[in-house]
Amino acid sequence: MQRREFLKAAAVTAAASPVLAAPALAQATLNLKLVGGFPRGFPGVGTGAEKLARRIEGMSDGKVKITYYGGGELVPPFEVFSAVSSGAADMGHTAPYFHVGKVRSAMYFTTVPYGLDQTELSGWIAFGGGQALWDEAYAPFGVKSFYAGGSGAQAGGWFKKPIEKLDDLAGLKMRIAGLGGDVMRKLGVNTVLTPPPEIYQALQSGVVDAAEFVGPWNDVALGLYKVAPYYYLPAFHEPGPALEMLVNQTVWGNLSPTLQAIFASAAKAQAEETIAEFRYNNTRVLADLTSKGAKVSAFPDDVVAALGKASREVLDAFPKGDPMAEKIHGAYVDYIRLCAAYTSAMEGRMYRDRSAVWGV
Repeated sequence: MQRREFLKAAAVTAAASPVLAAPALAQATLNLKLVGGFPRGFPGVGTGAEKLARRIEGMSDGKVKITYYGGGELVPPFEVFSAVSSGAADMGHTAPYFHVGKVRSAMYFTTVPYGLDQTELSGWIAFGGGQALWDEAYAPFGVKSFYAGGSGAQAGGWFKKPIEKLDDLAGLKMRIAGLGGDVMRKLGVNTVLTPPPEIYQALQSGVVDAAEFVGPWNDVALGLYKVAPYYYLPAFHEPGPALEMLVNQTVWGNLSPTLQAIFASAAKAQAEETIAEFRYNNTRVLADLTSKGAKVSAFPDDVVAALGKASREVLDAFPKGDPMAEKIHGAYVDYIRLCAAYTSAMEGRMYRDRSAVWGV
């Protein structure tokens, strides 16, 4: 009797096991935290971080759940890299030059004055050995990086007073990011790096006399034209800056090959969408800027010449003393020269010819 009851119970358990096991596996979810370097909902960069999170969730068919925190919500905007490195966050979305104080060579994976444009940079990262150098630079910090697009060529900045000659820069206080700050200081400008949400207030209160951020779409969203009407295009210091997706190396190593492929593919898809979105919206917003009272122009020739000279000096000095930056610098500059020659023969001439055809 006991034997019959035991066999009956075993049969019931065996029959039930497949039914119970499948839902248990299907319900397994990897919960991750992603911190952004830009305000939640801010066009292109804040929205891009959240889209990236949702994209990974969708591509993983719900096996990954990502809680997104905008800049300042969980960690300060400039501390995204540190949070991912320490494990305080699993993932990040930011601009590499925000942590150049920790990883000096990160500057090359964002942008440098008169450096690579957006497509040139993405090509160098994907096919020119850039990704391997990027991985090497971040490895000591336990962080894996992925190119996540960018804004295209940025703007030179908003100024309260017109810049009609080189001397007009002397003594100005300006918010400016990256190596552009080093270049401007050579021309007598006092520079600061203010987080995006604080730029408008800094201009309005007189903490700074000028400020650059991204380009027409983002700059108008911040309302910078309301307090500094003189807008100079293009940026000398950010011809095609990159955004990045960061993943804690331990988290990355614990992902299955399938999930790793999903994360990498999601970053590529987000990169393409981000570049397209910026180009469309920058074009649309710039066309309407004059109706808002903005006075749009290029920097005067003597200013451009001085910026170019100072940029070469800054770039020559920048990598010295940092082995990783020194290793990257030569390869990066060699590729700039190749790209400059190609662009002059191709897109440069095409843009001039197109302008002549359409009278613009």
